[in-house]
Amino acid sequence: MIHDPECTFPPALAAALAVPFEYDDGRGVDFEPFPAFVSEAETTDWFRSWTGNSEVEGAAFRVFGQDGTGGYAAFWLVRESRPLSEQPVVFLGSEGETGVIAPDLAGFLWLLAGGFGPWEAATAYEPDWSPGRNDELEAVATRFAADSRQPASDVIRRAAEEFPDFDDLIMALCC
Repeated sequence: MIHDPECTFPPALAAALAVPFEYDDGRGVDFEPFPAFVSEAETTDWFRSWTGNSEVEGAAFRVFGQDGTGGYAAFWLVRESRPLSEQPVVFLGSEGETGVIAPDLAGFLWLLAGGFGPWEAATAYEPDWSPGRNDELEAVATRFAADSRQPASDVIRRAAEEFPDFDDLIMALCC
């Protein structure tokens, strides 16, 4: 894994990703943060392989972690001229799962605080799984996004409502 040393995490994301994520045999959160953003070149290589399309670029994504199967969590740089903290957070799963899981970094912090990782927010495959609130991540969210406090379910709903065509956009890139 090649990380881009020029593209360090915003302080709020760095603080959240410094908190350990416990998988706990499927009862916790399946998320493995990276120490820095994946390089644009490696993101492009991965995105081409993932889509089967040798023409696509990965420049629209800033990958910062993965689940245990290799699905990526990333900022999607879709809001022109807006800072990274105002870009939506997406999940691109190893089995083709896709989803906009948070409308921005503040929402992502509250998603994590509510006990969801990227995979858990994007999928509903585990009917017996339930989120477990995380006090450390709630402290991070309160520190960096107190005025954006919201339940994880609202974060996921807002993201899906704002970007209802994300899956179609991504699937249209696939060969």
